[in-house]
Amino acid sequence: MNIDNVIPGLALVLGISLFPRTLTVVVGGCSHKLFFMKEMASPINIFNFNIHIFCVDLVIQTTPTRYHILCSFTSLYLTCHTHVLVSALFSTLASKLESFSIWVSNSLFLSQGCKHEVVFVLWFCCYLLLAAAQNNITDPTEVEALKAIKNSLTDPNGNLSNWNHGDPCTSKWKGVLCFNETQDDGYLHVEELQLLNLNLFGTLAPDLGRLSYMKRLNFMWNNISGSIPKEVGNIKSLELLLLNGNQLTGSLPEELGYLPNLDRIQIDQNQISGSIPTSFANLNKTKHFHMNNNSLSGQIPPELSRLPKLVHLLLDNNNLSGYLPPGLSDLPSLLIIQLDNNNFGGHSIPSTYANMSKLLKMSLRNCNLRGPIPDLSRIPHLLYLDLSSNQLNGSIPPNKLSENITTIDLSNNHLTGNIPSYFADLPRLQKLSLANNLLTGSVSSSIWQNKTSNGTEKFLLELENNTLTTISGSINLPPNVTVGLDGNPLCPNTTLAQFCGSEGVSITNGSFPTNSTVCPPQACPPPYEYSGDCFCALPLLVAYRLKSPGFSDVRPYLNTFEDYLTDGLQISTNQLEYDFFWQVGPRLRMDLKLFPVYVDANSNHTFNRSELLRLTGMFTGWLIPDNDLFGPYELVGFNLLGQYKDEIGRSSKSQIGTGALVGIILGSIALAVALSAVVAVLILRNKLKDYHAVSKRRHVSKISIKIDGVRAFTYGELSTATNNFSSSAQVGQGGYGKVYKGILSDGTVVAIKRAQEGSLQGEKEFLTEISLLSRLHHRNLVSLVGYCDEEGEQMLVYEFMSNGTLRDHLSVTAKEPLTFALRLKIALGAAKGLAYLHTEADPPIFHRDVKASNILLDSKLSAKVADFGLSRLAPVPDIEGIVPGHVSTVVKGTPGYLDPEYFLTHKLTDKSDVYSLGVVFLEILTGMQPISHGKNIVREVNVAYQSGVIFSIIDGRMGSYPSEHVEKFLTLALKCCEDEPEARPKMAEVVRELENMWSTMPDSETKKAESITSDSGKMDSTPSSSSAMKTPFVSGDVSGSDLVSGVIPSIKPR
Repeated sequence: MNIDNVIPGLALVLGISLFPRTLTVVVGGCSHKLFFMKEMASPINIFNFNIHIFCVDLVIQTTPTRYHILCSFTSLYLTCHTHVLVSALFSTLASKLESFSIWVSNSLFLSQGCKHEVVFVLWFCCYLLLAAAQNNITDPTEVEALKAIKNSLTDPNGNLSNWNHGDPCTSKWKGVLCFNETQDDGYLHVEELQLLNLNLFGTLAPDLGRLSYMKRLNFMWNNISGSIPKEVGNIKSLELLLLNGNQLTGSLPEELGYLPNLDRIQIDQNQISGSIPTSFANLNKTKHFHMNNNSLSGQIPPELSRLPKLVHLLLDNNNLSGYLPPGLSDLPSLLIIQLDNNNFGGHSIPSTYANMSKLLKMSLRNCNLRGPIPDLSRIPHLLYLDLSSNQLNGSIPPNKLSENITTIDLSNNHLTGNIPSYFADLPRLQKLSLANNLLTGSVSSSIWQNKTSNGTEKFLLELENNTLTTISGSINLPPNVTVGLDGNPLCPNTTLAQFCGSEGVSITNGSFPTNSTVCPPQACPPPYEYSGDCFCALPLLVAYRLKSPGFSDVRPYLNTFEDYLTDGLQISTNQLEYDFFWQVGPRLRMDLKLFPVYVDANSNHTFNRSELLRLTGMFTGWLIPDNDLFGPYELVGFNLLGQYKDEIGRSSKSQIGTGALVGIILGSIALAVALSAVVAVLILRNKLKDYHAVSKRRHVSKISIKIDGVRAFTYGELSTATNNFSSSAQVGQGGYGKVYKGILSDGTVVAIKRAQEGSLQGEKEFLTEISLLSRLHHRNLVSLVGYCDEEGEQMLVYEFMSNGTLRDHLSVTAKEPLTFALRLKIALGAAKGLAYLHTEADPPIFHRDVKASNILLDSKLSAKVADFGLSRLAPVPDIEGIVPGHVSTVVKGTPGYLDPEYFLTHKLTDKSDVYSLGVVFLEILTGMQPISHGKNIVREVNVAYQSGVIFSIIDGRMGSYPSEHVEKFLTLALKCCEDEPEARPKMAEVVRELENMWSTMPDSETKKAESITSDSGKMDSTPSSSSAMKTPFVSGDVSGSDLVSGVIPSIKPR
């Protein structure tokens, strides 16, 4: 056969394998001279056709609009004897491909007649392939970028397993959302990368910058480390950048400041350091600027005052310094400014802040601010003002604040003068805290007497530790009011005893009806009895059916709904608990549990019938404000559980009739809806089970909804991970049970705490660890990876701490002792973790068993606090942010670490943790144990300190150290160990002192420490210690959390 006679100038070659090898489409102007044909077999004659088989090799190119494929395929070679047949065949082929703009010159075929050989295939197979090629393909550049992003991540749960095959957009890769239509270049493009809460590790690939069409980037609540790639600044279409809740380090790339469409930037809850780039002043469309809970330093750029749409400025819990930019008052849209827990070096609050006309919340707590409080009366809608724990002086401005304000906290300052009278004229005020100042004069009872218009809205007035001498007006307290005056000169007056109780607060006997019932402990079923949200009273059940959100939108949806409930019903979050699950519709069933109770000054949990009546009455007429978001919605009904279920009908005859009528109507509706729901749920049970399954334990079910990045393990998975819980995998044993080192199927190493069978204490701790640990996110707390609750087993799975406990490294058996710089860095990390528990956790948590063996070290020698739970739970506030001063329960502390005040008062507070941490600091400096051979470390160090021989007790294994810093550290440790709790600093103040020490350390020392902690835990070993590494070292201290490795690697500072 002469190849030159095969349809000269042919523009389209289509092929299909006779013996199915490949299906190939070639589109574009390829002449026959671009390919080589080789006959593979002798011709076969069937129905007047001579069929030849050829192998054809094609040289192909790619352009944005045409597809040329480099391939080898088998073709049919036919000799046609009928001109009409060829004409009909190719005319049909041309018409089918016309819709895809494929040019076929039919005349080229016909001009050759039927005398020449023709290479062709079945047109319909090519039609199908071409359709797929034209309509279902993602931009190849973005495909490669996505693969690079996946390669930079570790995915222990296999969430990204379907990224290994298919097309990202058409195969619906998990977390990849694309535009519905192709763009001008003919490709589909990624619109959103939504990979939140998938327990991902690894780093962010620079290839993110190649997703140039992307609008939303969401990696929230993972474990991603490394820096933020500057290439993200190339995504000019980006609107949302959500990276909060990871382990990101490094500085903020300047390139992020040139994203012209960025609406929200959330990088909070990471370890970002360095200053805020001034380029961020170019973010003209940014509304939300969330950088809190990092390690940012330097000045707040004054240039940020140029952001015209900024609504939220959250920079709290950083290391920011300098002055507060006065120009922030020029932000025309600002609603919230939150800068707590920074160090602004004794500067004052700019008077221009009085011009923030739209501001709702100003929170500048613990910022080392000095000077007077500016006149903020010109902020008309201010709801929340917190300037506490600074060094503000002068008098409280006399001009009246916004009538909308609910919270004013000016405590722990140096304010002088009288209490302004206008506080009595703030109708929505719920909390006024002026404690620990230098205020003088009289307290006007009109402040609380005017709070009787709505007796269900609680009001707290904190005036402790001032120099107030009298109360003017009536001293009778309304039922909803709490006043604290302890520590003032007026308190010796016996007529004022109700204001000056040992707890600092007092409630009159008129708070509740005379037939209120003090509920016994057994009133709580097990799932509630040990819950941090339970007040030892069975709940009021309320059920709603709401419009279902998208699965990825559940968290903000629930948060908004919870805000509406707490605000609209005037309840605190500690009175609320809820479950949810999907139903037909799609609809979201929301089961609410409300606790109509009160905790009095003696910690009695009192069933409050009046609160119950108020809540049930409000639910019958309460409307959810945002009907577009939640509606149309249905109130399915409500009921009170347990022995107090008849309380609703006891108040009066009219209330009996109304309550019964409401109950009958709502009960009927609930029954009808419930029957319908049962049928629907049975039908769709299998479809819905992947969304959410309501646990038999309601509380655990609730927490499973709210858990971020926690995995539910099967018993089989954990059994396999530990070789059937082999004794060789056991690394410790504590009060909860045995602790095992486990290796999951993907190679992830974890620590598994297995509860002792039938242990009531284990049950409590299990429920607590799930409900509390899983919703605490801080880089200096041990993270909960998952849990198992099946086959009579209760297990908790934690991240594995490969470098053991701080106690192990302070031990004389440690192969490589820690330098002072490393010890200081570990102390700072531990203090930060505890400060988070005290001030940022909701509700606050007192650890109550701080010790060196409960401070664990990860592969980077970063300190993480472990072993806190229910017994550490601080009292839940009645009003947001308001907590009683102590918690009294069975002591969990360890001898040598326990606050001596406990033995006198049986009270444990946040200052108890400060004392215990002070003991740990002394261990860090001396290497001694808290109690050894009858000697107490606090007493021994105090003696040396008073005698001026402190350096004689310093651990000599630290090597050289800056003596000035060692002395400051020792002074701080002893201050933490003062006998009187009031003399000890708060944990936030401890953090600030340590940060100041670290910032002034010699560069040579800090660089050594940082080079070790930033190298992923890879540490050099001396030849003499390498052999020792072959023998596992198991710590003899099995107290504490025991979430540690059985091997402690040697450490050599570099």
